[in-house]
Amino acid sequence: MKSAHENLGRQAGCKAKMNLISSWSGGKDSCLALYKAKQQGYQICGLLNFISAEYKRCCFHGLANELMHAQAICLGIPLFQKAVPPDMAGYEEQFKLAVNDLKTKMKIQGMIFGDVYLAEHKDWVDRVCEDLEIIPVQPLWNLPAEKVVREFIEAGFKAIVISAKADLFAEDFLGKEIDHKILDELKTRGLCPGGENGEFHTFVYDGPIFQKKINIFQTEKILRAGFWKHWFLDIKIYATEDK
Repeated sequence: MKSAHENLGRQAGCKAKMNLISSWSGGKDSCLALYKAKQQGYQICGLLNFISAEYKRCCFHGLANELMHAQAICLGIPLFQKAVPPDMAGYEEQFKLAVNDLKTKMKIQGMIFGDVYLAEHKDWVDRVCEDLEIIPVQPLWNLPAEKVVREFIEAGFKAIVISAKADLFAEDFLGKEIDHKILDELKTRGLCPGGENGEFHTFVYDGPIFQKKINIFQTEKILRAGFWKHWFLDIKIYATEDK
């Protein structure tokens, strides 16, 4: 007898009938993965994001909770958030609880992920989705990192750098636009063009699937020490604008 996961897999060809949520960070990879999934005919029902219970910011990119909601409004897609401890203890359990809740409420059948080439990430996604009996949809998987970034740029998306490892980048790297110039700079330095190893993270403020755009008026650059020193760009004042 085939598992529920295998039965869902047979439905993957009927994309228009599949309800998906997107694993959402607010950055370029999750955004491009969402864009490509929409192009492939999937029905996108929501964005799922995890925030620090203590700081009310995105666990991985440091974006403020309010800014994540503004981004979702601009996309016209509902955002669902789950708070987790600052040390990420029990993350997998909380992830499964959140997805199962959306399965019940919204009849979710699959989830979009923006992983590009890190095998340990894909292994985790495949295992957890198998447990949840949902289909992992990974439109960027195994594409060259440079191709992913160039496709993002050429599709018309707009993003800036909002965090970066301080041992690799100076303060002035924060706030830079993701464009062909920065891509060439990263290649020259021998760094991953997509920052797949956590070298830097981005925030998308406009693009072809945005119904509105986000205008950024005031930011603050912050250096935070921890296991790694990171630069963060705190977006202080912003506003959405009709396109």
